[in-house]
Amino acid sequence: MRTSITYLVFVFVSLFSQQLLAQDDETLKYKVEQLERKKETVAHVEREALKNEVEMINKRLDNGEISKEKSQELKTEAAKKRAKNIGNKVAILENTIELVKRKGAVDLNTDINSIEIGFGADDSEGDVLFGIKYNLGNQKKEIYDRRTYGDPIIAFGLNNAIIEGQSLNDSPYKIGGSRFFEIGWAWNTRIFKNSNALRLHYGASFQFNGLKPQGNQYFVVNDGQPELEEFAFDLKKSKLRMDNLVFPVHFEFGPSKLRQNDDTIRYFIDNQFRFGIGAYGGFNLGTRQKLKYEIDGDNVKDKLKRDYNTTNLVYGLSAYAGFDSILLYVKYDLNPIFQDATVEQHNISLGLRFDLN
Repeated sequence: MRTSITYLVFVFVSLFSQQLLAQDDETLKYKVEQLERKKETVAHVEREALKNEVEMINKRLDNGEISKEKSQELKTEAAKKRAKNIGNKVAILENTIELVKRKGAVDLNTDINSIEIGFGADDSEGDVLFGIKYNLGNQKKEIYDRRTYGDPIIAFGLNNAIIEGQSLNDSPYKIGGSRFFEIGWAWNTRIFKNSNALRLHYGASFQFNGLKPQGNQYFVVNDGQPELEEFAFDLKKSKLRMDNLVFPVHFEFGPSKLRQNDDTIRYFIDNQFRFGIGAYGGFNLGTRQKLKYEIDGDNVKDKLKRDYNTTNLVYGLSAYAGFDSILLYVKYDLNPIFQDATVEQHNISLGLRFDLN
């Protein structure tokens, strides 16, 4: 029995060690790639710094603080300094890459991985050990250049319909009472390597579009045609709601702030103006109508879940603009609300969107 247990432990440790070696190879590869990216960034950062220095020298020349000869001398010194900085930094990074490769996958700033096996013995930290203890050390990976990140989004506001041959002022739906709500998750990916001026904003959202008819009307379907009819009792509430799952994609524009150190490079859009324009497509998950009324002093609530001949595929255009995480948001369904309707209606929404980063 003891021999069998020892053999099983040996097999387990062998398999576990193979997995650790594979992880170490990935860690080494990641570390080298990170350092190579830093080499590419060094020249860009130093060139930008030189550009700023030259602009300052030109301002001093324009203001008459220095002569043309002096400005040229300062520019030459600045160029030499930046070129030397590039050479020194690249040399340091190349030496670091060679050192990392020689040391293997062990990070220069982490503890060495270790495996301890025992049955009732004390480990190196004085704990009683039963089985296997693996010391991972500090292996947290800090991504140098994170070009994609995701955040939840929430939007809400007014909802209505553009009806063929009618203006929005003649809409049979209440302007203030018809509303929409949207909740989802959106990713933001930087398009260009060294600029954050253009981003791709995409994700998935649940949209809830509501329409409240004017007066004492509610929706019925006659011969496949959805229509508004007068209700037999006094309605306290009449609302049609369409629940959609959509996948929006936007091109987002706007400035950002660059923050960089030896370990990370980040672009921040906090407190910056931005706007996006794009489209969405998805599916209608369900349609329901809510009616509230009173019969002989009793309150009645009806929830009618039917398709009401609403369109199954949802697609449209959307745009947003604003500062930081508070954005003005508009969306318009290119698909008609009701299928095969004699008069087409298209859902339109206007409200606020919040990117909860």
